[in-house]
Amino acid sequence: MHPYRSAIEVVTTKLHNIDDELKCENGYSPIHNIQSRIKTPQSIIDKLKRKKLPITLEGLNQLNDIAGLRVVCHYINDIQYISQLFIMNEDIQLIKKENYIDYPKESGYRSLHLVVKVPIYLKTGVTYVPVEIQLRTISMDSWASLEHVLSYKSEQPIDIEIRERLKKCARKMAEVDLEMQKISQELKK
Repeated sequence: MHPYRSAIEVVTTKLHNIDDELKCENGYSPIHNIQSRIKTPQSIIDKLKRKKLPITLEGLNQLNDIAGLRVVCHYINDIQYISQLFIMNEDIQLIKKENYIDYPKESGYRSLHLVVKVPIYLKTGVTYVPVEIQLRTISMDSWASLEHVLSYKSEQPIDIEIRERLKKCARKMAEVDLEMQKISQELKK
């Protein structure tokens, strides 16, 4: 797991640098908080089985989300801004970008996902390690956290009516995000 821990450190440092620079320049940063995690060995094995991949180093190398970060921003516009500032780093390789904000998942989930590779310097040389970065607003994060507890951690199967209610909550929170952004923009004028 060492390369993944190192990759988390690299990405976290770059994001903190962006955060600090924006605070120094503007007295404000759009980043509310940054969280990181590395999948547990059991979680990795479970994912390999779900994807029907071999439980080997070859299978492991096909997963892009062993190392993950969540960047929570204040407003929707902040997400694109922070993602662009991050991707501009010369040593960052963008592998994949998935826009679940403009195109939410069926469940109602919204977020911007970036899969990047970052250089890690080992005694054997440089290796590039994948990291998944999820960028979302505070309300997107709130919905995703609650939905995760209700759906994924639930002992009971979730029926269609509950799923529809969860989607409805996601739509309402998206409306709140847009309204809060409008208010912020009006106050800045």
